[in-house]
Amino acid sequence: MTGLVIRNTGSWYTVKTDDGGQLIDCKIKGNFRLKGIRSTNPIAVGDRVRIEPNAEGTAFITAIEDRRNYIIRKSSNLSKQSHIIAANVDQACLVVTVNRPVTSTTFIDRFLASAEAYRVPVVLLFNKTDCLTEEEQDYQRMMVSLYETVGYRCVAISAATGMGIDSVRQLLEGKTTVLSGNSGVGKSTLINRLLPGVNLKTAEISDAHNAGTHTTTFSEMLELPEGGYIIDTPGIKGFGTFDIEPEELTGYFKEIFHFSKDCRFNNCTHTHEPGCAVLKAVEEHFIAQSRYQSYLSMLDDKEESKYRK
Repeated sequence: MTGLVIRNTGSWYTVKTDDGGQLIDCKIKGNFRLKGIRSTNPIAVGDRVRIEPNAEGTAFITAIEDRRNYIIRKSSNLSKQSHIIAANVDQACLVVTVNRPVTSTTFIDRFLASAEAYRVPVVLLFNKTDCLTEEEQDYQRMMVSLYETVGYRCVAISAATGMGIDSVRQLLEGKTTVLSGNSGVGKSTLINRLLPGVNLKTAEISDAHNAGTHTTTFSEMLELPEGGYIIDTPGIKGFGTFDIEPEELTGYFKEIFHFSKDCRFNNCTHTHEPGCAVLKAVEEHFIAQSRYQSYLSMLDDKEESKYRK
């Protein structure tokens, strides 16, 4: 029997069967490991699997079909392992906020680079637009301009008031979309707006720390009335990239890759070399300083062997 993993609560997986759409609670059979990936969760929401039902009305997952893509990050506790956020997706929507809480450009850029590495298109949803001061609105417009210039679609929304939600519906229609972002950026409020019957729990932002708390504790695939799925995921604080080699990294920053073709040396790291077209483009403001700093921070990850030797 085969099916789709639609929920992962840590130890149990809910599989929707291809034959009849039954929902069956499943566990992994034995010492199940993915080839070449050391992961804290060998199976993720969005995976297609083979299952063997048992007498108790549950089942064992015995095999996993090849993935066409996935979003992966470094496990927050185990530096040599990864955490797969979702598999087999058409796109990712990264929910970001200029304030309450602040989403850093480093976090955004790390997410984008990881998505590029695994061929997942990303749309940036700038939430809580209704709460911004004039100064914050100017900053958000600057951020939107930056990422649109690089080549990413950006949508300014307010999940609380409904602003921009029709645009989001059109983006999601007929597609499997993973929804991600820091804790507190309003993912649950957005899903409640898109799927009023779901009633996901939401939480206030702490004034003392301007930070969100986790309201979603497991990953779940939710069916949209207009067709398609949203994969709701727990909020994440940091995004450690996993399994990206330094020499590949240039290719995951679109504008850096564009200018790197004019570098004097083929193996240029874009940090100090003479004749580096990327450094020249940073100096001349064709590449944003924030994006370049994110690139350097990811290079540092590799040099310090934080994630992979």
